[in-house]
Amino acid sequence: MHRFPVRTAGLMRCGFAALWLAAGLAHADAAAPASKTVGTLTVQRHGDHGRPVILIPGLTCGPWEWQDTIARLEKDHVVYAVTLAGFDGVPAPADGGNLYDRADASLLQLIKQEHLDKPVLVGHSIGGSLALRFAGEHPELIAGVLAADGLPLFPGMDRVDATQRQAIAAKMGEKMAAQTPEQAKAYALAYMQKIGLVDQAAAARYAPLTMRSDHKAAAAYAEQDMAFDGRPLLKNAHMPIVEISPYYAPDFASGPLAMSEQQKADYYRSLLANAPQAKVVSISPARHFVMLDQPAKFQQALDDFLKSL
Repeated sequence: MHRFPVRTAGLMRCGFAALWLAAGLAHADAAAPASKTVGTLTVQRHGDHGRPVILIPGLTCGPWEWQDTIARLEKDHVVYAVTLAGFDGVPAPADGGNLYDRADASLLQLIKQEHLDKPVLVGHSIGGSLALRFAGEHPELIAGVLAADGLPLFPGMDRVDATQRQAIAAKMGEKMAAQTPEQAKAYALAYMQKIGLVDQAAAARYAPLTMRSDHKAAAAYAEQDMAFDGRPLLKNAHMPIVEISPYYAPDFASGPLAMSEQQKADYYRSLLANAPQAKVVSISPARHFVMLDQPAKFQQALDDFLKSL
């Protein structure tokens, strides 16, 4: 079994270290619906009937990365598109605290405050990790989880112990927080071109959207996510779970990350082994923003999952 080397983990999960970002530029400037604040989340509601679906974006992203998904789902679902504090123009909390933990608590507050009956959590990147964490903590409250390239443990961190993981996460967070605006901008573009999207023209268009976020807040989320191991919680997650594993063959043709599409899916499956009903769906050719590289395949996987519930 191939494993992601720790030193390349940042490259593999950058919406986890600008760290597996996302976009939907075609709709980014459309008039946004009214929003409300719930805990540290900013929430937009779409649709008026059907099973509730909560969309959680990746690091430095907002509801604009889900615009095509929202347009499809709002016909038959009530959609709650959330933005994490510090992202997409939403201010970071002035009182600090662990932003990752506070986002998790705010999801609970949203479900209780809106009296949501068994919502489905759909998350991308760090949003997928939050969804999986929540599934293990509150399995009685949700119907299922679809995580798009978001995992219970940062790839590669299964090879180190908790102390090492904390140290690696702290170093990575410090490095991210120290970036100048110019460095952050260059990093975002490089990430989108090399990891985020297959389409290079699209990568150049989408990268600036991630710069709407507070990069120090992004560094804090990334560090806290990298230090977290949600695998033990998954034994409680008895609802259906689908993990989307994007695969673009040229990225895995050689070097320390060389692996087949099946091997990558198997690795993801190993990280979800504690979840009784988890399955992995591979989508190719696609990079981290699978919903943008392969919108039809992603939407089909999501539709099939929702129908199965």
